[in-house]
Amino acid sequence: MFSKKLSSLTAFLVFSLVSSAADIEPIAPINAPFPMPQLQRPAVPTREFNIRDYGAIEAAEAGVPDAITSSTNLAAATANAKNSAAIKAAITACSSAGGGRIIIPAGRWHTGPIHLHGNMALHLSAGAEVVFSDRIEDYLPVVPVRVGGIELLNYSPLVYAKDCENIAITGPGKLNGNARAWWGWKKKETREIFQLQARGIPPEKRIYGTHEAAIRPSFVTFYNCKNILMEGFTIGSGPNWTIHPVYCENIIIRRVHVLTDGPNNDGIDPDSCRNLLIEHCVFDTGDDCVVLKSGYNEDGWRVNRPCENVVMRHCSSKRGHGGLVIGSEMSGGVRNVYMHDCYFEGTDRAVRIKSRIDRGGVVENIWTENLRVRNMKYEVVILNMDYSADRNTTLKPVPPVFRNIRLKNITADGAPVAIRITGLESQSDAIRDITFENMEIKSTQGVIARYTKNLSFKNVKLAVTKGQPYQLVDSQGATIDGRQFGRKTK
Repeated sequence: MFSKKLSSLTAFLVFSLVSSAADIEPIAPINAPFPMPQLQRPAVPTREFNIRDYGAIEAAEAGVPDAITSSTNLAAATANAKNSAAIKAAITACSSAGGGRIIIPAGRWHTGPIHLHGNMALHLSAGAEVVFSDRIEDYLPVVPVRVGGIELLNYSPLVYAKDCENIAITGPGKLNGNARAWWGWKKKETREIFQLQARGIPPEKRIYGTHEAAIRPSFVTFYNCKNILMEGFTIGSGPNWTIHPVYCENIIIRRVHVLTDGPNNDGIDPDSCRNLLIEHCVFDTGDDCVVLKSGYNEDGWRVNRPCENVVMRHCSSKRGHGGLVIGSEMSGGVRNVYMHDCYFEGTDRAVRIKSRIDRGGVVENIWTENLRVRNMKYEVVILNMDYSADRNTTLKPVPPVFRNIRLKNITADGAPVAIRITGLESQSDAIRDITFENMEIKSTQGVIARYTKNLSFKNVKLAVTKGQPYQLVDSQGATIDGRQFGRKTK
């Protein structure tokens, strides 16, 4: 499936803004509307540690046919075990030497999870494909992670690092999660984790990693790391979220192709991270493309770490639930986000900010501009506080806030709804101070907004085929080109 998706994307890339190679060009200056450092690639030593030198065997050498990925195949299981040991040995030697590059040469390499150390880059050479084991027990013992905004101990992600500085994954090879064995767990995953903090259970006692709990790991998780680079590779077919930095700082993700099919296979999920640049990436995902997180309800309030200072630029998508998404797990807050010069075709929405009445947290200071959008499945832009995909019971209302959000210079051709905003009837100013400027949208319906305060529309041209361009209900202080909505004019 992963290989088929890679082939199907070839034509789309002709129209994208992304180079197919991980060119080591200088990173363009970051000009954000908020204080943001000029991020640099991490300093990783140039010494190399080729996994072949530590006993790794390529799939063909091990007698594994190209079509075989399952660890129930004896040859594949043997290659998994041998390569897991070889990669671990290379990483140990690299770490002992003070760091360097773990080289995955051309070929198909079956392995278990990969745990990186600081001052280290995992380099996927041209023609290299890492195929991860589908034997669930290979991902034990459990490690600290964050699942759905909840801290706990669970199966290891496929690629993992904790408390590291100067760490990288570079291309132009591929990471194949081979995760179909995990996907059926979505229907039986335990919901109890979302009540752990309310029940007073500390993170160190939240130990899972069992078939009964059925909690799927993320594909790549860097946990509490600093100075990170992900560049030039292709990744897909993970168990759950694809690239998931948690509590990380100074992150560059560029020229990465995220091709996913499985349930909850988001592209990039920065989770309570700080100082992040995402650029020149291509998404064809089974869920959101880029989605910013900061914890779930009580556990998010306990940690109290926002996701902040995020720049996303020159990215494109073929498919996904949203181009740039915030939430729904945003209880620690999300602030200072700037997306510009991106192209979205065939996604559900271009911009999506989602929450519900018990999340708390503040989403603020969000800028998007210079977007081209075609053929959205639902809305071009949606801000809503009635997110229904969360099946957990609402225990108590702790309303979130969306404020100071500016969207400008957007052209969109094709969507059922141009803009949908749904706030809270109990707190009409929970969504407030939102500005739309210089937009041209062709859609079935126009703007549909309810329970908002201070919406502003400036030079927004709506070509709709059904109903009135603006349907604003209980929207206090809304203006269209400087005139209060509903006010009679001469």
